[in-house]
Amino acid sequence: MSDNGQEIKNVVLVHGAFADGSGWRGVYDRLRGRGYRVTIVQNPLTSFEDDVAATTRVLDRQDGPTILVGHSWGGTVITEAGVHPKVAGLVYVSALAPDAGETTAQQYEGFAPTPDFVIDVGEDGFGYINPDKFQAGFAADVSDADAAFLRDSQVPINMSVFSAAVKNAAWRDKPSWAVIATEDKAFDQAMLQHMAKRIGAEITNVPGSHALFITQAGVVSDVIATAAQKAG
Repeated sequence: MSDNGQEIKNVVLVHGAFADGSGWRGVYDRLRGRGYRVTIVQNPLTSFEDDVAATTRVLDRQDGPTILVGHSWGGTVITEAGVHPKVAGLVYVSALAPDAGETTAQQYEGFAPTPDFVIDVGEDGFGYINPDKFQAGFAADVSDADAAFLRDSQVPINMSVFSAAVKNAAWRDKPSWAVIATEDKAFDQAMLQHMAKRIGAEITNVPGSHALFITQAGVVSDVIATAAQKAG
């Protein structure tokens, strides 16, 4: 419940690297059907600051307390942007969760490599997931047709974002939930569990690939609804 004793009705969804906001359609439809006001951030993926600004722009437009949700790289974005006064709770969907002063890249230190998740980086410093590895690394449980569309509509990310230090860690002051895909090939499973436990998140494990925001939209929506009921 929010501070005024009402269930939170605003949800903001933040996508990760190599994707755009359209992947949230299943979550959006389910939450809208349950009476939530849902807004989707379109991250430019051009810099950490640009993505935080895009998320803040959407948060500014909310009419009250909000649950802020991030997938993958979106977790770093919501960690910083989540200090916004309208944010009442955070949901991390197979997402990164650095602390203040840490970079995203530091989260990988000491964990196993991910051989199926291969990033090709161009001379301009922007990265794409290798097309031959895309389905195995990102979307193993998505249909071949949908995986091909995701592969061919990739949004490249400026790889410098991973070395940008987070200034604020919203999870230190706000309640957090985590949904973790147990067959995620983008991160070592131990890394996902470690990050979620460190932030004190209430963890839900679900079978699925890194594209769990698409393939497990029901579970993700249920966790967001739980956060909306309990946060504040």
